[in-house]
Amino acid sequence: MTWGARYADGRTEFRLWAPDRDTVMLELDGDDAIAMTRDGEGWFSAEADVAPGTRYRFRLDADLAVPDPASRAQSGGVHGWSVVVDPEAYRWRSDGWRGRPWEELVIQELHVGTLGGFASVADALPGLADLGITAIELMPVNAFGGTRNWGYDGVLPYAPAESYGTPKDLKAMVDRAHDLGLAVLLDVVYNHFGPDGNYLGAYASDFFDGEVDTPWGGAVAVEREPVRRFFVDNALMWLRDYRFDGLRFDAVHAIADDAFLDAMAAEIRAAITDRPVHLVLENEGNDADRLAPAHYDAQWNDDFHNVLHVLLTGETSAYYADFADRPAERLARCLGEGFIYQGEGSPNHDGKPRGKPSAHLPPTAFVAFLQNHDQIGNRALGERLTVIADLQKLRAATALLLLGPQIPLLFMGDETGSRSPFLFFTDFHDDLADAVREGRRKEFAKFAAFADPEAREAIPDPNALATFERSRAEAGPDGDEWRALYRELLAIRHREIVPRLRGAVAIGADAIGSGAVVARWRMGDGAVLTIALNLGDENVTFPETDILFANGDAGAPGSVRVGLDQ
Repeated sequence: MTWGARYADGRTEFRLWAPDRDTVMLELDGDDAIAMTRDGEGWFSAEADVAPGTRYRFRLDADLAVPDPASRAQSGGVHGWSVVVDPEAYRWRSDGWRGRPWEELVIQELHVGTLGGFASVADALPGLADLGITAIELMPVNAFGGTRNWGYDGVLPYAPAESYGTPKDLKAMVDRAHDLGLAVLLDVVYNHFGPDGNYLGAYASDFFDGEVDTPWGGAVAVEREPVRRFFVDNALMWLRDYRFDGLRFDAVHAIADDAFLDAMAAEIRAAITDRPVHLVLENEGNDADRLAPAHYDAQWNDDFHNVLHVLLTGETSAYYADFADRPAERLARCLGEGFIYQGEGSPNHDGKPRGKPSAHLPPTAFVAFLQNHDQIGNRALGERLTVIADLQKLRAATALLLLGPQIPLLFMGDETGSRSPFLFFTDFHDDLADAVREGRRKEFAKFAAFADPEAREAIPDPNALATFERSRAEAGPDGDEWRALYRELLAIRHREIVPRLRGAVAIGADAIGSGAVVARWRMGDGAVLTIALNLGDENVTFPETDILFANGDAGAPGSVRVGLDQ
């Protein structure tokens, strides 16, 4: 390990890369400060006879003491003291856990904070496992400014957020999941740091690329070895110390360094060989080249969501404009080939080409979803599809999601028909709070519904506690009906679809109406899976097939037929 505090055999070694500084002092809470030794590359190191639980920080000058950027735990928030942690102290119960194959995963994305912390998530896991969900994916849990946040504004990537619980609590949650047969994935952010509590620029300006910006701030300079090591070691920490089953890498298009991405995947796969480790990308570029067995298992398929959102809601503004024209044909391409945009220009990207050919990839190289944190929370009012879509058509789309061969991802509350919003929330203060609030309202000024300044005042204040509280997923009034539907569909998936997924290939997908599609796949055992659904407003004719699942009158608006011919 090149960053942070490493405890072993009663002593702790501390390391910090601070090339902009000539001197750094290690401050131990309640003890004398220790001068750290600097090498020629800007690495400072020191050792001390201190035990886990010791609080420490780095003194840069008389006016500035900073936490360890690789802190394993914090005391007093991201501006407070770092805490020495023994990563080997936790005694695991689930030592026999050897993971789940990728094809078996049905993933539910969840936000730890709105559920009440790591211990509360652990309490909710039996219900998810009983329903047929086989994996959970945590939105980022690393330390961020304040007590509530989506996690993508994190500044200490190694430290679980204090408001969620301790490192021990997180390990106990993972342990409980594994006891129940649930894999656990973690969303990690390696493309930027949040605005509150990021001190790296004060002592390691070379951590960032001064000539490149992301939408969220300065780009990280992953081509530099200390920076690359910081993130690769972070990934390995979550997988080794916390026994996560996989990672979802946020917005890697903002990293824009394929060599780094490939090298990181290769190192992870070489380091962990005793169980499956699932590596998933979010990549706006639809880069099929990264989706190879030696690299990444899959990519979140925004194209799947976007075209279905157009068909379910009729919305065509902003990025939905890319899917407004011939949406049924676009959905057919998505089901048959993976990505919809495979090098074509798109209106939302100023006509610039986006994506690469993906038809050669297996369906399981794509994570499909109808909702996730972004697609709900980035709406001004955080509405779910249960509020803005026809419910009969939403049930048909749910059957497509859960019985199709792409890997399905749900968002917390989907399974109970939740109508609670999921809003964008933060816990910033003073000028930063004002900037975030006004920036969010300005962002939506381009939408007709919020063109009037008074209308924009209705957009919830991200920093208000009420905005966070409203984002807890409560079951909808028809929650029992939704849960029964999910239970039925997931039972069919695990019985009939999952055993046949390995080796599945698409063999044709066509639009059969303005909002209707039929798609077929030859499964790994030779059986043919057929899904026909009508999300339009006119009747169509569905093909004949042996029925696995059906809802609605065949070919009527909102109907779906799923068949398996052997």
